[in-house]
Amino acid sequence: MRRSEIPSLDDLRAFETIARKGSVRAAAEELALTHGAVSRRAANLAGSLGLTLLEPDGRGLRLTQDGAQLAAAATQAFGLLSRTLQEIRHRQSAPPVLLSCERSLAMRWLIPRLSSFQDRHPEIEVHLSTGGGTLDFARDRIALALRRLDFPLQPDWSVQSLMPERVGPVHQPKLGDAFQKGDYVAIGSTTRPDAWQNWLREHPDAPKPRSMRMLDHHFLVIEAALSGLGVALCPRVLVRQDVNQSRLAAPYGFDPDGTAYGLISPKTAASSAGTAALCAWLFQVAAEDRA
Repeated sequence: MRRSEIPSLDDLRAFETIARKGSVRAAAEELALTHGAVSRRAANLAGSLGLTLLEPDGRGLRLTQDGAQLAAAATQAFGLLSRTLQEIRHRQSAPPVLLSCERSLAMRWLIPRLSSFQDRHPEIEVHLSTGGGTLDFARDRIALALRRLDFPLQPDWSVQSLMPERVGPVHQPKLGDAFQKGDYVAIGSTTRPDAWQNWLREHPDAPKPRSMRMLDHHFLVIEAALSGLGVALCPRVLVRQDVNQSRLAAPYGFDPDGTAYGLISPKTAASSAGTAALCAWLFQVAAEDRA
């Protein structure tokens, strides 16, 4: 149908309202128009289509067969438009969920999985902020934070444990012999300066490194290991895929270090539907990773 063949929506709305309400007077009240204006619009529609849509029935009107068919289609179409506009307005009025996440965890664990949440909840907009340590929810407008729980927690925070932290050394598979001989560089993160010493103390049979190198973040540590620069001490959650796909070897596996990752939110703020959905998805993904 060409656009020139589409009747006036005002005329179609007037006719649909007459059909739905049963009279011109009732339609005029709903549309806030005069009786004459509604009658003219219905007559204009019939004239533009070349059809008889309404016919006299005593003191009132009744739908012809064509009129009944058109009225049913118009009611369905206007209903679809109304529901669509409501969904759009709701989506536009719902603020995005601001999630704060530690930088390495965001890059190596969260972002590669986040598209599955967006596919499941296209109506929820998630904004990601990277950072670690303590939080100021009000100042930074954060709805939810994902943190390793290794810093003081405030009494006005709601904290839910997400998954335990497990750490272990990883290296390129071809460096296995050098590692066992102690001919390797131990690579660690400045965010956990004592991690290598603690791990070596708990594994006295493990070969000692010939030297140690510290990088600023775990995502840099992992890239160094993938590039063959040494043996990196890393959280399992950040390198699980690399180990499963044999890009990295984990000769001693991964041991719990007594900490855990958790979801933190302010107790004083009401949780939105978007925040609740994001929390539920994060718990599901974490459970799949543990399994």
